[in-house]
Amino acid sequence: MTAARGEAIDVIANAHLTGSDRTDPFGADPVDVHLAEGLVVDIAPAGALPRHGHVLDADGGWVIPGLWDHHVHTVQWALSAQRVALGGAATAAHAAALMAAAETLPDGRRVGTGFRDAFWADTPDLALLDAVTGEIPTYLINADVHSVWLNSAALRREGFEPEGSGFLREEPAFEISRRLNAVDASVSDPLVTRMAQDAASRGVVGLVDLDMSWNEDAWARRLATGFDALRVSFGIYPQFLERAIADGLQTGDAARGAASDLVRVGPLKVITDGSLGTRTAACSHAYPDDPHNHGMITVDLATLVELMTRATAAGIASAIHAIGDVANSHALDAFAATGAWGTIEHAQLVAHADIPRFARLGVGASVQPEHALDDRELTDSVWAGQTAQPYPLRALADTGANLLFGSDAPVSPLDPWAAMAAAVFRTREGREPWQPAQRVDAATALAASTRGGSAEPARIDPGDAADLAVCEHDPLAVGEPTLRRMKVAATLLAGRLTHVD
Repeated sequence: MTAARGEAIDVIANAHLTGSDRTDPFGADPVDVHLAEGLVVDIAPAGALPRHGHVLDADGGWVIPGLWDHHVHTVQWALSAQRVALGGAATAAHAAALMAAAETLPDGRRVGTGFRDAFWADTPDLALLDAVTGEIPTYLINADVHSVWLNSAALRREGFEPEGSGFLREEPAFEISRRLNAVDASVSDPLVTRMAQDAASRGVVGLVDLDMSWNEDAWARRLATGFDALRVSFGIYPQFLERAIADGLQTGDAARGAASDLVRVGPLKVITDGSLGTRTAACSHAYPDDPHNHGMITVDLATLVELMTRATAAGIASAIHAIGDVANSHALDAFAATGAWGTIEHAQLVAHADIPRFARLGVGASVQPEHALDDRELTDSVWAGQTAQPYPLRALADTGANLLFGSDAPVSPLDPWAAMAAAVFRTREGREPWQPAQRVDAATALAASTRGGSAEPARIDPGDAADLAVCEHDPLAVGEPTLRRMKVAATLLAGRLTHVD
């Protein structure tokens, strides 16, 4: 039969199994995967059991657990579809010219995203941007979202005095992003739906949404209007923690007032330092040519411990942003002091002595492998004097840490296959691998791209949720270009097709 999106599937026929630590007896032989009531109920040799109901012919493809992206800024990523892409801007003048030619959005602003200014030969300043953008409020968001470049009209609109370079960093930059993301639901929700459908076409069944807003109401609204493409776990920022506690929210609970249980309460998200691109990640050694700059701690250890203690007592997990080695040390100290559970987000530079602490404390390493390739030249330059280990995927895996892969979209595109390829091969576009000793094996990368992370084997067993994807090749047995461009024939959420090719 011809399957269609939204259809419940009873049998995935003529499929192959893959994954780590398999216990099934089928080897390379084709199988049928039988589903019922949202679960995998049986796996048998192809054709051995009657194929009742709706049958999806995998045509020899590989069935894998559905994929997750463990770090997404959902609305910001969705809105990037209507913003100017600045990733190719080679200079500040080039970025400014792209914005000058951009269309004005219905709210009267021009918005661009994704610029990387670390290696620009010229210096971005307010006069340069004003000269080409005039009186139309113009906003340029850095690829790492930790800085924004505004023209004078935009600064005045947002209540800032036009002066200096026009750059805002860290919390002021986050506030600008929050304001830009606060568009009417009639604009954002269709873009979120399109984003989710794109994700499903890549085998994604779930994500962790870390938008900087009160996310429960927005997701309940989307579910009420038919959103059904993904499972979502939404984050809670410190300014909303007391509200969440007063409302009795606990990690894992279904969103209140929601039309289904696809959306659940996630972790407290705390940003404790800056970023590599803005040279604000908190590091033990100074940044080049600036002996007084070690980055910044944006939430001190005492405050972090207090926040995590409150969250833990209320049944809320913690997701702590830490990029530099000092920030990672502080975050691990806070987990140890509070008994909190959850993740460190990013873990881009980790002291060697801290690497085994992740597993020892049961703290997940929520990492974005594509960032290592995006930042390879920057890391080699800006962090050349650091003694901690940058992007230590293999080191973390070898000590038993649970790796959970994500994109940090819009910092990198929401594509788990790109994350897996970056982690396994540490290269793209034919370049020499960067720090190849930190590669992980494909089985670890696949597991890290599923809901439970690398601590659980990426295999399919009877009794599992029927959150599945059917892909063209065995992801454990292909090279970098094929893995990165993996074709996904179908994605199922609780046995229901969310994508079919």
